[in-house]
Amino acid sequence: METKNRHILLVMAIMIAISGIYWSCATVPITGRRQLSLVPESELMAMSYTQYNQFLEEHKISQNQEQVDMVKRVGERIASAVEKYFEQKGWSDQFANFQWEFNLIEDDTPNAWCMPGGKVVFYTGILPITQNEEGLAVVMGHEIAHAVAKHGSERMSQQIGIQFGAVALSALLSEKPEETQNLYLAAYGVTSQVGLMLPYSRKHEHEADRLGLIFMAMAGYNPSVAVDFWQRMAQLSQGGSPPAFLSTHPSDQARVNYIREVLPEALEYYNP
Repeated sequence: METKNRHILLVMAIMIAISGIYWSCATVPITGRRQLSLVPESELMAMSYTQYNQFLEEHKISQNQEQVDMVKRVGERIASAVEKYFEQKGWSDQFANFQWEFNLIEDDTPNAWCMPGGKVVFYTGILPITQNEEGLAVVMGHEIAHAVAKHGSERMSQQIGIQFGAVALSALLSEKPEETQNLYLAAYGVTSQVGLMLPYSRKHEHEADRLGLIFMAMAGYNPSVAVDFWQRMAQLSQGGSPPAFLSTHPSDQARVNYIREVLPEALEYYNP
């Protein structure tokens, strides 16, 4: 009887938690996708700015003024265009806590990222692939899109949900033999990683690709150049990419195909 009551209470707790999660959803602007939002934005921004400043202290900022100016110019141009569009749509609250900043660091890795709140870093290693300002705008639009769509907050919220699910599953299996518990928990770990976290990561990448094209088009950059850029990126990873279903990013060909699919939508925002 005591075990039954414990299970009833656990189910009730799970239902309450699920209800709370339902009401903690947000909507990504333009795409309209519903997303989980359990992390207070103020806390996320504070962590983001602290980590960003620490990163800059530990890495060498580029002294190539021409390249630095280009990164800042493209970033400010896209961010300004996006904020203006959002203001027209009544979505200005999306940027309430943003503090845009764009930096270029000396690193041969072909990479770039944007932390929550608009802190953007480009690595010098990606510049030979972007080739010019429009190529750089492809990457900048993509990274700004991650921040605007609040993918960082969503990923943290998903992790919180998975941790809650693991705790609940452990409690429900408390009466099972230890070997059975370990088997189920191990299966849950694999399922949550492959079935939830990785697919969501790929979904974020596609969403950032779509929004990134729109954002660069808003700023007057031709989004059509994105196809050539991602094809150049694909040449770097030939023979070294993991299977698409176990990757946090779409396969190169899948990404190019998707960009071609959503390009007509982005071109509607393009006004050179």
